[in-house]
Amino acid sequence: MASIAKYFELKKRGTTVGTEVRAGATTFLVMAYIIFVNANYIGAGAAGGAIGAAGAPSAEAIFAVTALGAGLLTILMGVVANYPFAIAAGMGLNAVVAFQLILGLGLTWAEAMAVIVWEGIFITILMLTGFRKAILEAIPLNLKRAIAVGIGLFLLLIGLFEANVIVKSFAGTVPLGLFSGIGFGGTEIPTADLPHLAIFGAGLLTALALIRKPGGLLISIGVGTLVALVLGVSSIPSSFVSPLDSSNFVGIGQAFGAMFTVWSSGAGFLAVALAVFSIMLSDFFDTAGTMVGLGARAGLLNNKGELPGANRVLLVDSIAAAAGGALGVSSNTTYIESAAGIKEGGRTGLTSVVTGALFLAAVLLSPIAGIVPAAATAPALVIIGYLMFEAIRDVQWKDATDGFPILATLIVMPLSYSITDGIGVGFLTYGILKVTSGKASDVKPLFWVSIVAFVLYFLVKLGIIAV
Repeated sequence: MASIAKYFELKKRGTTVGTEVRAGATTFLVMAYIIFVNANYIGAGAAGGAIGAAGAPSAEAIFAVTALGAGLLTILMGVVANYPFAIAAGMGLNAVVAFQLILGLGLTWAEAMAVIVWEGIFITILMLTGFRKAILEAIPLNLKRAIAVGIGLFLLLIGLFEANVIVKSFAGTVPLGLFSGIGFGGTEIPTADLPHLAIFGAGLLTALALIRKPGGLLISIGVGTLVALVLGVSSIPSSFVSPLDSSNFVGIGQAFGAMFTVWSSGAGFLAVALAVFSIMLSDFFDTAGTMVGLGARAGLLNNKGELPGANRVLLVDSIAAAAGGALGVSSNTTYIESAAGIKEGGRTGLTSVVTGALFLAAVLLSPIAGIVPAAATAPALVIIGYLMFEAIRDVQWKDATDGFPILATLIVMPLSYSITDGIGVGFLTYGILKVTSGKASDVKPLFWVSIVAFVLYFLVKLGIIAV
């Protein structure tokens, strides 16, 4: 035990083994949804079977390997980087694989995964050459703080969506609605997650936070799950173990067979190259924003807003991107939900090792992971979002050339449901205002490189440059 404490520097960071274990379990519970959702996005049955027609393995196989990859890569993050950051198949990126690469470009499932491997290779090269870290250091401190605050708003919105407290609305001019189509006071209990349950969980979690109760997130999730079982929102599975066989791992390595043929596929070289670029850019800045946001929440950033030892985090994250394609589960990336474990006191890589071990257990124990509904974990995201939003007090607003880009970041990031889009709009606004106000010298050269990259990214996204 002493050697573990020494390796992970528990005393130096003011934490204990018990705290780290509790934090790791909390992060896992908040993140466990990805192993189910990813299977629904890129498994054989996704998009009415169209993904299966492109060669995708079964949903059961995607589930098992998603959990396997998340487990191994999160443990790697903990051991190598010694930060409480968890890794799993990226939400949003899996949708890109399904709808842009396979259904849009007509790539086979193996070719789509090859695109992800190439993206991971290129982003790893950028990291090893120091370019990735240099870009991060070129971002103004005020924008870094805004990114952390924007991610807080994003998490809060995700939590409200997960709990159906805020839902999509197609009436009127506002695309969001409150409790639309659900209503209180009815006698029928929905089979989907209940906003009532989430609001109860948020209230309980707030009360526990006010009395500074250790393990508040775990207690809230546990109580919420018990209430869900009583209400029939969740049910106890007939079996707690899911048997595995070789068919669960057929997707591993298929990408390697298409690594070179993908460039001459029917989609065309340019379309594949632009797809690799846009995914790489999204991965690049998603991780940048996540790393800064998590580091700020944990109090681990230095006075320049930088994370000590960031290169190790970026290296593991870059390798994880390529590994996700090789495993056949889409690009793996650092998860903002790691903030749940940080809220519980996680400060070292031991938190990640615990989270990773639970993901590995989930390969076999998937029925147990399925007991916890999103409405039980959503309050954690809402409270964490609020805590990250508190960093807004450190943001400087006096200079309008800083203030408007910050505002753009805070608005676009949650409402576009994309960290990358929020950062991109903030960067572009910052560059434009600095030039038009005669303050172009405030912008570092590498920041201009980021702005040019985002211009290309948005041109591709808007369809002006065809992919």
